[in-house]
Amino acid sequence: MDLLTPEAPLRPPRSPADALSTPVDGERVVGALSPSRVSDFLTCPLLYRFRTVDRLPEPPSPAAVRGTLVHKVLEDVFDLPAPERTPERARALLPAAWEAVQAAREDAAELGAGLGAGLGAGLGAGLDAEEHWLAEAGSVLDRWFSLEDPTRLEPAERESYVEAVLDSGLLLRGFVDRIDVAPDGRVRVVDYKTGRAPGPGFEAKALFQMRFYALVLWRARGVVPSVLQLVYLGSGEVLRHSPDEAELRATERKVEAVWRAITAARESGDWRPRAGTPCGWCAHKALCPEQGGTPPPLPSPGGREG
Repeated sequence: MDLLTPEAPLRPPRSPADALSTPVDGERVVGALSPSRVSDFLTCPLLYRFRTVDRLPEPPSPAAVRGTLVHKVLEDVFDLPAPERTPERARALLPAAWEAVQAAREDAAELGAGLGAGLGAGLGAGLDAEEHWLAEAGSVLDRWFSLEDPTRLEPAERESYVEAVLDSGLLLRGFVDRIDVAPDGRVRVVDYKTGRAPGPGFEAKALFQMRFYALVLWRARGVVPSVLQLVYLGSGEVLRHSPDEAELRATERKVEAVWRAITAARESGDWRPRAGTPCGWCAHKALCPEQGGTPPPLPSPGGREG
């Protein structure tokens, strides 16, 4: 079992949603947005361009890959009979889940032969870096059992692809970690985060993704979710919110405004960088004018963003 090597950045594949988006008969689709693409543009229009228009390679993050692995186990654990959904069984699912994560990647052949020097640093003599990495994933899984009791849950949907077309023709799409439906029809949308919960004052930004999903479900299925739930496995916290139609309409207006700004940037070619704290971990600093760099020429038009 191999992990990503930080020294070998890979060109991002097309969005996984591209393979699942369905033809929209009789409707004009002007473009597509996901929560992550909206977040990219709001963070920095040039970052959106690099990731979505140029599709530039980025160094693979072991933390991000670990998050994918944990999400896979949290999906698979519900295949077990309810009494067997224990921390021990969840940990036992890790090796097979890791094999499945690698097999599902288009760039699986590019995965490195080791964890990389940085990841293994400080482990001590005789410790295997990959075993340490998987053990950390196991600790994250253990924390989930302190927040939710999977023996009492039967999700209606797991890793569910959702999409809806707005009246403007904008396609909204994304993947929801879990959808729970109560006997009375109430819907709870659940998203797992392997990082820590946001600090005071940053909850609104964290909830935007969930409002986005709620908007898609409302437009596609006609039901406003009763609860939006973010489960932070890094810090062992749960953030819950109950949306209403007015809030989802406001989210729709915000998404439409972002798309208009993206369209204007695409037409003008002006993808202006926005300096800020995220610049510290941006993979494209060498190409950013804020850092003295020069962006590459824009690629020829083509493909659907989102």
